[in-house]
Amino acid sequence: MTVFRIFTAALLALPCATLSGCTTTTDSGAVGATRPQLLLVSSAKLDQMAAQSYTKLKSDSAGKGALNQDAAMLQRVRAVAARIEPQTEVFRKDAPGWHWEVNVISSNELNAFCMPGGKIMFYSGLIDKLHLSDSEIAIVMGHEISHALREHSREQLSQAIAAQTAIDIGTALLGFGAGSADLASVGYEKLVATKFSRTDESEADRIGLELSARAGYDPRAGISLWQKMLQASQGGGRPPEFLSTHPAEENRVQQIEALLPTVMPLYEAAQQKH
Repeated sequence: MTVFRIFTAALLALPCATLSGCTTTTDSGAVGATRPQLLLVSSAKLDQMAAQSYTKLKSDSAGKGALNQDAAMLQRVRAVAARIEPQTEVFRKDAPGWHWEVNVISSNELNAFCMPGGKIMFYSGLIDKLHLSDSEIAIVMGHEISHALREHSREQLSQAIAAQTAIDIGTALLGFGAGSADLASVGYEKLVATKFSRTDESEADRIGLELSARAGYDPRAGISLWQKMLQASQGGGRPPEFLSTHPAEENRVQQIEALLPTVMPLYEAAQQKH
């Protein structure tokens, strides 16, 4: 067997060696978002790291006088979160019991995110500059929460570990030095590991739309939201930071329109409860 064939066999064997990591932690919901995921990293460890990072971000922002300065905006965002968080049970039974936290940073950035474990941060520029309605805030929040529900960060880290293992095997078998492995690792990091994939983004859009609808927020707001996003990125301007690696807004609108027959009944049922 040649060295190349040995290397290929090692790469093919790698998924088998980590088969116990191929699973999923979420249910499909009405939108049908489900697939096996490579999850090699402990979710508890990742949640701990996220909590530490979130605490530091809050501390740094508070030191600059930028944390939760707009009481009305903070109340709006937390009110939206309070309605969405219970709906996460549809996809994960444990999620409503997470240590959820929601804060707002005063900044011109068009940004928002939800760290693993339910640590949510909105930047005031996203709401102010795009004049977001509560339903549009819910669409953004539902999307970001969905990344945490589906553990996309955990999946990306697991893929990076698997890739590094393959690189290490190849380096040893092909006789390259450590420097070559480092270069390959950096290349992988730049191209894949630091970005959510289009599959991740599509899943987050689908799940987020359902979460918003179940919470009683109009899913049709997703169309107006992405139209605003498109306008924000035109004319040579930078797209919103949290959309920098996301699919084209036109494609997202098409997906929302295709899902409306599925999620509108959920929204209408939720409306009757409020």
